[in-house]
Amino acid sequence: MGAPSPQDPSQYVLGPDDQIKVWALGVDELTDKPLRLDPGGDIDLPLVGKVHAGGLTVDQLKETLTQRFSKDLLDPKVSVQIVEFGSQPVSVMGAVNKPGIHQLNGHKTLMEVLSLAEGLRQDAGPRINISRKIENGPIPLANAKPDRTGQFSVAEVPVKELLAGVSPADNILISPHDVVTVPIAESVFVMGSVKKPGEVALKENPSISVLQALASAEGYGETPAPQNARIVRLVPGTSDRKEIPVDLTKIQNGKAEDIAMRPNDILVVPPSGPKRAATRAIEAAIQTATGVVIWRRP
Repeated sequence: MGAPSPQDPSQYVLGPDDQIKVWALGVDELTDKPLRLDPGGDIDLPLVGKVHAGGLTVDQLKETLTQRFSKDLLDPKVSVQIVEFGSQPVSVMGAVNKPGIHQLNGHKTLMEVLSLAEGLRQDAGPRINISRKIENGPIPLANAKPDRTGQFSVAEVPVKELLAGVSPADNILISPHDVVTVPIAESVFVMGSVKKPGEVALKENPSISVLQALASAEGYGETPAPQNARIVRLVPGTSDRKEIPVDLTKIQNGKAEDIAMRPNDILVVPPSGPKRAATRAIEAAIQTATGVVIWRRP
């Protein structure tokens, strides 16, 4: 929840679960104990009873209480202070440094909400997903649409353009109860006889070429057999994988197409030497990286 925002708290619109302190000169029954607005947005005070505070700014509530207390007090002096915000939650999930529920504390843009979550992680994907209850209105983005249930408006914002500031219209105001999700970037893997085997994140594009993946792995290792490389790819809708032969030598010489790799593809560069030994070495490397044997030759 946290302390009140320093940005014009007097204009903050109060709602259920906000906590406030009310002080009035001459009303000894008022204590320093915070008052929580109930689910209906009401508070209960000495002398005046139940007061509807939800939907009022701090200044408006102060004026309302001054009028109510004036029935019992001469020239009442009233103050209202926000102790804890609770009525404007927004969920920020996924590849951010501080995921969880944050309070908007007034008007916040998408960039400001990401700042509340301490920014994007290094493994953040290329798009940010936003979900909003349909009763709060559609998300003001061109790609916004209802979800399958019809209960939410959903949209996405490209990370690169947002951070570069080239599309200011994407930096929309976030509404209370919105859900902002930053998916983790999908990846491909480069294994075998390369200098830096492992995962290659697809941060900005949905795919990467074989040569780009090889470059990310810093090129060949000591004893590669690039003409016998393979892409190991999941068969859609199954847990099976298929092998796609790739002759890296021909691709590098411009004699074959630089194949596009898909998310979760594995580029395998086998070591030169006996076929059976190379097969065992590659299987061991893939098992180490993924936790399961996903490629095995007969």
